[in-house]
Amino acid sequence: MLDRLIAKIRGVRRAAFFFSLLAVMVIPAWALAAEGAAKEGGLMSWLMKFAPIAILVAVVAFVLARLPKIELGHSNAFLRRRVLNWLPLGLTYAFLYMGRYNLTVSKSAFGRLKDAEGLPLMGNADFGYIFMVGTIVYGCSFVINGPLTDKYGGKFSILLGAAGAGVANLLMGLATYSIVHEGPGAEFVKQNFTLLFCGLYGMNMYFQSFGAVAIVKTNAPWFHVRERGVFGAIFGILISLGVYFAFDWGKLIRANFGVEYVFFVPAVLLAIFFVIDKLYVENTPLDAGHKDFDTEDASSGDDGPRLPAVQVFKKMLTNPIILTIAAIEFCSGFLRQAIMQWYMTFAHQTDVTLGLADGFVTENWGLLLCCAGIMGGVSAGIISDRVFHSRRGPVAFILYAAMLLASIALIFVFDTGMVGWLVIFMSMAIIGVHGMLSGTASMDFGGRKNVGVAVGIIDGFVYLGTGIMSLTYALILPKTEVNDAGEFVGPATDPANWTWWPIAMVPMAVIGAVLATRVWNAKPKGKAKKAAA
Repeated sequence: MLDRLIAKIRGVRRAAFFFSLLAVMVIPAWALAAEGAAKEGGLMSWLMKFAPIAILVAVVAFVLARLPKIELGHSNAFLRRRVLNWLPLGLTYAFLYMGRYNLTVSKSAFGRLKDAEGLPLMGNADFGYIFMVGTIVYGCSFVINGPLTDKYGGKFSILLGAAGAGVANLLMGLATYSIVHEGPGAEFVKQNFTLLFCGLYGMNMYFQSFGAVAIVKTNAPWFHVRERGVFGAIFGILISLGVYFAFDWGKLIRANFGVEYVFFVPAVLLAIFFVIDKLYVENTPLDAGHKDFDTEDASSGDDGPRLPAVQVFKKMLTNPIILTIAAIEFCSGFLRQAIMQWYMTFAHQTDVTLGLADGFVTENWGLLLCCAGIMGGVSAGIISDRVFHSRRGPVAFILYAAMLLASIALIFVFDTGMVGWLVIFMSMAIIGVHGMLSGTASMDFGGRKNVGVAVGIIDGFVYLGTGIMSLTYALILPKTEVNDAGEFVGPATDPANWTWWPIAMVPMAVIGAVLATRVWNAKPKGKAKKAAA
């Protein structure tokens, strides 16, 4: 069945390309033109409901049509088994995303609920502190999780991550249920909401951190260096779907079932995929009944015993390429989450002035982020492999240059109707960098033997950057205020008070672009290549 599906996909690649190219160019313009008409109702309003689906189909079709084929002599049986390995793994990671960004989805609902003193349960500062705690826990956990993953394998880590994050989401759902339904412990939760959710979200993010390490560790032995850019593009689709699940599915779940189910549903899905991963995911081709092969990364030619964790950390932390990539990704963490975590808050709290809350971008935020992630990851992966011969630095610089120009432009248009589409473009650029460096370069320069520590360091810096972002915006953004009718009032409703939101992005974009030039020519060298040199 899988063979027939792959054959059908390959058979329609050319047709899909021309259709999707047209659709990708036309649909966003059509969406902008029709947005105003849709608010008036009628046929256009009905047609607009299908626009998100059309956009997603067009983007996925475009990706499938343009993915290059890398011939390395793999058998069809190996390719089928490899799909069976990374597909469940990728979907698990997507649902981990759903259980990570559901805090953002629940933010507006919590903001309209009041604590014992009549203040919003979760204002801008409260969210900033909770998210900061979670991201710093995530960023620091690599000290433990990287060595554990290198020692016990990616399968161990994805199972532990899914189980732990599932339990944490269940607990957050129960705490939310008690507030909404005035159940047992409701007063305690209201009085200690920020502190309680700092603890629960921190627990969630600790187990979430196993996901990224498991993804890279598991896939490193299955993909040659020359395949990894293209694989990063394919895998980017699954990861970007996680953003779609989190924001758009989460919004539907919240609207139709209640905010507590934004936490319950990911918990159930993670439990299901725990079982699927247990049955199908294997650490290496040899574990799945196939032959291992030389991936030509930094572990190539290294057949000795695995080094102790302390020596691996020393090796990684004295590698200038790893450290430079980690520093770039610190900037990526700040920028990516500055957009993903705050645009929706900005749109809702300034809605009286700007009218963004019912706009096309806001209504389809998760889907458009998903499409941006897919296009950014695919572009970065293919260009890296085909134009720059599997070098990651040039692509990172190009995308950071685009990010810098867009962040400067955002300062001048953030209080206009252009803001939504501009931040989607910025997301495409920065997600492309993140996927290229955290997902692909960490495999290359860490090597399959030590990739757990390498990706832990790099992804740890991503979330340390996110933690700094959260603290920064918790301190500089306007205070959230809500009246008795649950409407936003006060300073946060004036776009002028959000000026520091785009300004704070510019220095990070400058630093990231400069650092990317430092790894322009970097490529992995295993022991065999070093000896030959």
